[in-house]
Amino acid sequence: MSRHRALASAAIALTACVAITAAAVDRFPMFATLQAAQSEVHLPGNGVSLPVVLTEVKPEYTREAMQQLIQGTVWLSCVVGEEGVITDVAVTKSLDKEFGLDQAAIDAARQWTFRPGRKDGKPVAVRVTIELTFTLK
Repeated sequence: MSRHRALASAAIALTACVAITAAAVDRFPMFATLQAAQSEVHLPGNGVSLPVVLTEVKPEYTREAMQQLIQGTVWLSCVVGEEGVITDVAVTKSLDKEFGLDQAAIDAARQWTFRPGRKDGKPVAVRVTIELTFTLK
């Protein structure tokens, strides 16, 4: 195959890939939606109401953390989306990375449901802080 013919074939294949990708993004714009949602996250106040907790799930101790007698609080920065579910979560104050309590807090928070925050009467994504406490009896 000549070099010219190989380059032409590669250009056709690349064009086909770009066209297929563009069609897929138009038909399944899930990443575009996620990016749009992330750029429109509000903070409470100035006409933005706080989300209201509907379902709260308590975090579970890991066996290792119980054996180490670890107690305290994990703070999570979360985005409650327009549908009332947590769409983004990050630990802002860690209690325990080694024995799994930070991850247990994240897993529990992801199961919470909310009545979403509102702005101008419409549901909006709101960034909130959730504080989860681990206490041994």
